[in-house]
Amino acid sequence: MKRRDFLRAALGVVIVGGFSPEVLAQVARIPPVSKPGNYDYFIKDYLHKIRNFDAHHQEDIRLDRAQFRLLKSCVARFKRLQRTVGHGNFYLLSFDDAIKISRNYSRVGRFTRKELIFLEMIFYSDAAHYGFFGQKPLQNLTDRIQRRKVVKVPYTGNYLYKGQPLETYKKVRRDLGKQVILTSGIRSVIKQFLLFLNKAYKNNGNLSLASRSLAPPGYSYHGIGDFDVGQVGLGADNFTQRFTTTRVYRKLKDLGYINIRYVEDNMLGVRFEPWHIKVSSKA
Repeated sequence: MKRRDFLRAALGVVIVGGFSPEVLAQVARIPPVSKPGNYDYFIKDYLHKIRNFDAHHQEDIRLDRAQFRLLKSCVARFKRLQRTVGHGNFYLLSFDDAIKISRNYSRVGRFTRKELIFLEMIFYSDAAHYGFFGQKPLQNLTDRIQRRKVVKVPYTGNYLYKGQPLETYKKVRRDLGKQVILTSGIRSVIKQFLLFLNKAYKNNGNLSLASRSLAPPGYSYHGIGDFDVGQVGLGADNFTQRFTTTRVYRKLKDLGYINIRYVEDNMLGVRFEPWHIKVSSKA
């Protein structure tokens, strides 16, 4: 279903220029990042922010009270939805299917009109407004992952696209052995929504802080082929700087697998991600 058709069906509002008036109003409430008057100061301030990615900074963009209430209700509904369909299915769930399931299962509950407007505002706002400067490989809220093109990787709970992503992972496993594990594969728009919004919710609606660690929905390359790997037994520390001290990381680097999308001190507004394997050729 195209976004225009989806909005007519789900929201029952008139679309003007591709967006509902409510969405345009919501987008207008997110102020853009101010342009630097002094370039050297801007670079110094920027690097300070991404090196201290989990800290709150004065110029960070935060949701207002009304938006935060919608953020809270959307996160809770996404979590109920994930419990209902299962974590594996949630990785592949499309926006259209999420709406349908929420409508049909009372334990999830249908998305309200205001929630849908809020979600579209988050998806279609330019993430550069709050400091994320990466490209957007998924342009449509209703983009769907075709199940015939993916495969579930045994013992990981994650999926990879057939073709280059899967073959790259298999080669990594052959070269590094059982010490390397797939920690995150394909993520649908819905999965990325939950990750990004939950991070923002835990940080009082700070969209800038959330975007320094997690790509906003639509901006994640996990939707088109990239994946994350880690060291068996390291747990959540696979997503920290500690991963660079592991045998898996050293071997990945020595064998030339390290083609990092988000390098150290990158200018995309994202923390250093040494665990992220770049597969997609788009940017």
